[in-house]
Amino acid sequence: MKKVKFFFPDSHDFVDPTFDFVNETNNEFRVIQRDDKYAHELFDSPVYDGILISKAIVEGLSGVKGRYSVAQRQRFFREGVYRFFRLPRSYETIGDCGAFSYVKEVEPPYSVEDVAEFYTNSGFTHGIAMDHIIFDYENNDVKSSKIVGERLKECLRRTELNLENASKFLKISKSEPFNPYGVAHGWNPSSFSESVTKLQKMGYDKIALGGMIPLKTRDILEILAKVSEIRKPTTQLHLLGINRLEHIPQFYSFGVTSFDSTSPLMQGLKDDKFNYHLPEHKYTSIAIPQVDGNNTMRNLIASGAIDQDLAIKLERICLDLVIQFDKGRASKEAVLEALCEYEKLYLKDAHKKTRRMLMDKVLTDKPWTACPCNICKAIGVHVMLKRGAARNRRRGFHNLFNAYNTLQKELAKISD
Repeated sequence: MKKVKFFFPDSHDFVDPTFDFVNETNNEFRVIQRDDKYAHELFDSPVYDGILISKAIVEGLSGVKGRYSVAQRQRFFREGVYRFFRLPRSYETIGDCGAFSYVKEVEPPYSVEDVAEFYTNSGFTHGIAMDHIIFDYENNDVKSSKIVGERLKECLRRTELNLENASKFLKISKSEPFNPYGVAHGWNPSSFSESVTKLQKMGYDKIALGGMIPLKTRDILEILAKVSEIRKPTTQLHLLGINRLEHIPQFYSFGVTSFDSTSPLMQGLKDDKFNYHLPEHKYTSIAIPQVDGNNTMRNLIASGAIDQDLAIKLERICLDLVIQFDKGRASKEAVLEALCEYEKLYLKDAHKKTRRMLMDKVLTDKPWTACPCNICKAIGVHVMLKRGAARNRRRGFHNLFNAYNTLQKELAKISD
């Protein structure tokens, strides 16, 4: 059995495997739910051990649409999580309620019965009890707590609500096919520890620790150290939304057996500085925004701030030069000059914010040529281009590949 497992929280992340990177078009006969591929379908080896799906992502909330269309949601419930995602049974699946989606509400929008029904109907192997996030936090170093009065009252209220719901959920789950997780929240290490103690007394041997995404690593380790003082040897801990791969051996020593995170994917999509990851180094992508497909470019053109014809010309020059550079037919300096010229159009104060040095490093090292993942081997330099979902999401998938490989290396450091 693997010591620590990585679950990927899916938000309908897939790509068109037939996308034409030269003409930048999708196959005209493409049927998204039939033809598009998830990350686990694109690689020769796993990039995660399972997936986590939130009820709020699938169904949405009152007044807020989910990521699934009505047709997709119906198909999800008709087919179940494994068939919907074309996921082999060797992968595990976790359902959760999506507490981030309603964190500002006084009460969760679901009942415990609603959540359990969602897990059962979806065919998950594991289900997390309905929770309400506590974001207040103070470590043990504070001399005088600021979490007092109404703030403390709210922390205590949510804690009791979480424990009450966990108790109901555990009773319901006894007649359901999924394995239940309780959820511990807190505003300091002691309150986390107290919640874990109570969940263990209820009968939970799987406990997720939530609300820790904003915390520093030292705070997370402090919580785990405190929890380890009362954790039973059979209790397995899951870290919700935490991705600190370099600390996996320490996490494991405190009883962590799984975690989930979208960070590798989201950094590939949105990070402006280091969004292409390799084990020993992180690189910036090469931004060539689409004149007709990028909101920033469209707004600048509509306002008259930039000339559309010039933008189209520079965009095409940059794209052609990068592709020719990859083939050894253009110089690095020519590519950099063109990229920086294009930057002047869409970046305010581009002379101050230019990414020339970062892009120089990318073009010098050509990291995409050294990466063994299926994405880099299939599309080459296109994985480095910050340009539309077809490339950006593939770069996120590439990051998943490297994160999972890094996890395996960290796990190898753990002695049996």
